[in-house]
Amino acid sequence: MIELWAPRATRVRLRYAGGDLEMQAAADGWWRGEVTLADGDRYGFVLDDGDAVRPDPRSRRQPDGVHETSCWFDADGYEWSDHEWTGRQLAGGIVYELHVGTFTPEGTLDAAASRLDHLVDLGVTHVELLPVNGFNGVWNWGYDGVLWYTVHEAYGGPAAYQRFVDSCHGRGLAVIQDVVYNHLGPSGNYLPEYGPYLRDAERNTWGSSVNLDEPAVRSFIVENALMWMRDYHVDGLRLDAVHALLDRTDRHILQEIAEETDRLSAHVGRPLTLIAESDMNDATLISAREAGGYGLTAQWSDDYHHALHVALTGETVGYYADFAPLSALVKAATRGFFHDGTWSSFRGREHGRPIDPRIPTWRLVTYSQDHDQIGNRAAGDRLSQSLDDGGLRIGAVLTLLAPFTPMLFMGEEWAASTPWQFFTSHPEPELAKATADGRLAEFAAMGWDESVVPDPQDPATFERSHLDWSEATSDAADPRHRRTLELYRRLARLRRELPDLTDPDFAALSAEADEDARTFVLRRGDVDVLVNFGTDAATLRLRDASRVLLTTDDAVSADDGRITLPGRSAAVTTL
Repeated sequence: MIELWAPRATRVRLRYAGGDLEMQAAADGWWRGEVTLADGDRYGFVLDDGDAVRPDPRSRRQPDGVHETSCWFDADGYEWSDHEWTGRQLAGGIVYELHVGTFTPEGTLDAAASRLDHLVDLGVTHVELLPVNGFNGVWNWGYDGVLWYTVHEAYGGPAAYQRFVDSCHGRGLAVIQDVVYNHLGPSGNYLPEYGPYLRDAERNTWGSSVNLDEPAVRSFIVENALMWMRDYHVDGLRLDAVHALLDRTDRHILQEIAEETDRLSAHVGRPLTLIAESDMNDATLISAREAGGYGLTAQWSDDYHHALHVALTGETVGYYADFAPLSALVKAATRGFFHDGTWSSFRGREHGRPIDPRIPTWRLVTYSQDHDQIGNRAAGDRLSQSLDDGGLRIGAVLTLLAPFTPMLFMGEEWAASTPWQFFTSHPEPELAKATADGRLAEFAAMGWDESVVPDPQDPATFERSHLDWSEATSDAADPRHRRTLELYRRLARLRRELPDLTDPDFAALSAEADEDARTFVLRRGDVDVLVNFGTDAATLRLRDASRVLLTTDDAVSADDGRITLPGRSAAVTTL
């Protein structure tokens, strides 16, 4: 039986190889048709008395793009080999964020699977894929998806996705899938023809808001979330920009997703992780439901990124302005949020709420680079393209040894020289022009030189954003890449070996900074992370009986209870 929610239609036909099947109206806007489709069968829906065929809103495959007929996919047809997989909890883990289309030269899931041993050697535990659902065009970041149940065909489609997840599990890697439930892309969204999926009168940053007042729309989202974890054996989801989910019901959609995910986790016998991206600095998301929270596993802390970025680069434009003093890094590193009810000059209001210190620190995901913080810069430049070697090494130390769950962005671990720019491939000329013009206007308004802003529609922008794997694997590569990669591997090993570096207790943290000397010390139990952000050498007092575990500069020296850090260097000590 085929079911379809289409309350706006007065007539629905299923069009497939057998002809047109008149579907029967049922209660609450649902339509049903008695038909059995096999794997690979093409089909679509014809609404009212027209003749245009629309894809299935829950389509699993779109071989010819988001405007064409759907292709039935039998998810149960794959022979999984991960029967012994028991999952990975996020606590103590390291997340690696990657974009399938630019992670390898081929830009496919099968090609990405061939690079998994690199991630294992690096010490990664969780692979987080940027959105893979169907969008119009060939390449895109993935946040313009319109068919949430599909896997983009250029990546290999749903069968390749199953192979990728299976390969990850075979190497001990969990998979987190980035999903977008707060808006639809600008091309190929036929949902409004079927029913009130959107609130046209209410908009967020990216367009009309999703209609969370409608039970069928909520079910559409929750069932999609469960599909990834059930049918594709995914270990969790990263929920995009949840602050843009306008939900006025008594049971927030995030709580509903969390409750259903916990139910599925109990059934499959492995941990399932939900990570929220939120701009609200509100730990309600990760607080226990027994305490009035939503019960998600973790959430991003942009504040830690902002404080670290400013300390490394000196940039204080826009939302970085409040993070200029090193005291901002002290607060973010020990309390999770910098803005926890304090004045945000960028927003022009007080922002955030304090985190209950009883919440484990690993429930915050932090990073020095991610797809947004790189790709939304005018030129898509990484830290490796602006920082000296000392700054890069400090960034590595304070990313991987942070009190929170560290996340790396693909290529960061070897100081990739390739940018990661904003790219699209909209086939419609008017949409392509609007996207390019809008990008230029956005950065011009912020004072950027328009000449450095690449055209997102230019195929070269996409090509430039591919990783150059020879930098990580070739003996002839710039030694900067090899040294950076080895440092990331050493830091990941240190994180695994020292219990203090995965201790989730906020009470075990302390930090201090000297604004004039530009030094910063983070204490995690018996472990101290000592950093000199300045350009001149600085001497710091060590705790009694401290021994040096790691330095980022061979010129670091320790003697008589003191350690001298050259400019732009860091050291790790323990009692």
